[in-house]
This record gives sequence, structure tokens and C-alpha cells, in this order.
Amino acid sequence: MTKKIMIADDDAGIVDFISILLEFEGYKVIATLNGASVLDLKHDLPDLLLLDIWMSGVDGRDICKELKRREETRNMPVVMISASKDIEQSAIDSGADDFLAKPFELDELLRKIKKNMRS
Repeated sequence: MTKKIMIADDDAGIVDFISILLEFEGYKVIATLNGASVLDLKHDLPDLLLLDIWMSGVDGRDICKELKRREETRNMPVVMISASKDIEQSAIDSGADDFLAKPFELDELLRKIKKNMRS
């Protein structure tokens, strides 16, 4: 069964780039440029969420805290992405399952996805 990954990042170029790479790797990809829309997830959850920390008007850490608080999204793996390498600990503290600093290597992204993906 095809695994589904959701990307939430307000940079359309990054969303397009990651989407193409992941689709090439055989994943189904859904994406949003609006981080707050992630909180609308109720059913048909992705197998993993790639969540940017700094999005216009929204802090990904707040989104992650809320997702981990909710019963229906608590177990969904969240990998936070940020250009700020020094906020990895605050990402983990907010409930993220893993952290990836931008810019990142494709191999590193795929390794983190495989490590955190629900089986």
C-alpha cells in the first residue's frame, strides 16, 4: 500500500521540490502552504507529516503541540523542518518525532521519513 506524506511549508518552491522527490520515491504526497490547515485533519491522515517551523502567521511548533494533544492525530509522526539549526530542541520539546535542518540532503530526508514512518 502506498504511504502518504503531507508537506506543510509556506515556501511553494520547497513544497514542489520535496513533492517531486517523494513521488519519484513512490510516496503519495499531499501539500499545503497554510500550516493552520493541518489542524483540520480528521480522517484519512497521512502516514507522516513534514512540518516547517516558521510559516507566515503560524508557528509549526504550536501546530505540532496541538496535533500531539488530539487523540486522532497523536500517533501521526511529525518531522519538523527549519532553516534555523539551533531550534531543534524546541521542535522536539513541542512533540516532533524528528527534526531536519534546511538545506538538507535528499538521502537525509528519506532516511528520516523511513525511520519515523508508521509501518
